[in-house]
Amino acid sequence: MNTGRPVSSGGYFRMASTSKTLVATVVLQLEAEGRLSLDDTVDHWLPGVVRGNGNDGSRVTIHHLLQHTSGIRDALPGYTTPEEYYQQRHIIYEPKQLVDLAMAHEPEDFVPGKGWAYSNTGYVLLDMIIQKATGHPAHQEIKNRILGPLGLDRTRWTGASPTLPRPHAQAYQLFGPGSRVDVTDQIPVDYANLSWVTTTRDENRFFRALLDGRLLPARQLAKMKQTVAVSAEVQELWPDGRYGLGLVERPLGCGGTYWSHEGGDGGYITLNGVTDDGRRSAVVSMSEARGDTKEHILEQEDAASALIDHALCAGGPNTR
Repeated sequence: MNTGRPVSSGGYFRMASTSKTLVATVVLQLEAEGRLSLDDTVDHWLPGVVRGNGNDGSRVTIHHLLQHTSGIRDALPGYTTPEEYYQQRHIIYEPKQLVDLAMAHEPEDFVPGKGWAYSNTGYVLLDMIIQKATGHPAHQEIKNRILGPLGLDRTRWTGASPTLPRPHAQAYQLFGPGSRVDVTDQIPVDYANLSWVTTTRDENRFFRALLDGRLLPARQLAKMKQTVAVSAEVQELWPDGRYGLGLVERPLGCGGTYWSHEGGDGGYITLNGVTDDGRRSAVVSMSEARGDTKEHILEQEDAASALIDHALCAGGPNTR
């Protein structure tokens, strides 16, 4: 519905892949507690789940999953036309179903740990490992370990609900010329991992707390910040960007680097950034995805990245 009203500064939006940093934080907390090791294989926790077509869970470690170096294919369903959106928007996939979709494909053309390819499937597996290690769903561990202690009461797991809490902006997706569709009403395809909503205030608070050491011991935070080069395709979105463990390192125009993890799903596109000391942060939340052409996607990405860079380089108060 086009009301013409300004977007609320405290409005909710879908967190999408930014939630990978929440998942990675919990995994590293569990490592610090001695409840798992980053060198544990997937087979150790989920025997027989990663199998078939050349996939081998005995060769893939938790560290590989966190850093997208596992080689497991990113095989989540998605929509590319308005018709597909309306057909798929309320379909519910269980985590094992999503993993099985990936197992129908051969892995990427590199040995685990010797290449990089973004894999949502890897984080589906991490959610499953968290549940196996703790006895609780990953979203419950995130709530107990991160949201509660930080008072992030506007970051919520919505499960299989297709709606967001109010207030929120409507979300739109461009599918081509003259094809702008309201895609607000949908269940995220990986509802167990991606059904997080938040606000700019909460997202800023989370990233500042993570980088200033309130969520992880120094040893685990240092591991999170050990980065590798990303693929050439992703380099177009993150020029000179590198990937750690659920955390992206990007250069600042004024020198040095900042940390982030953007998210995009169902019309909501969010970029963020926090300085290495956790003192300054910025979040840019958009409710329209220019997903119709590669040129438009890069233009939107570059514009939001420039806003983050400007805010962090300004050296002023925290921005949201």
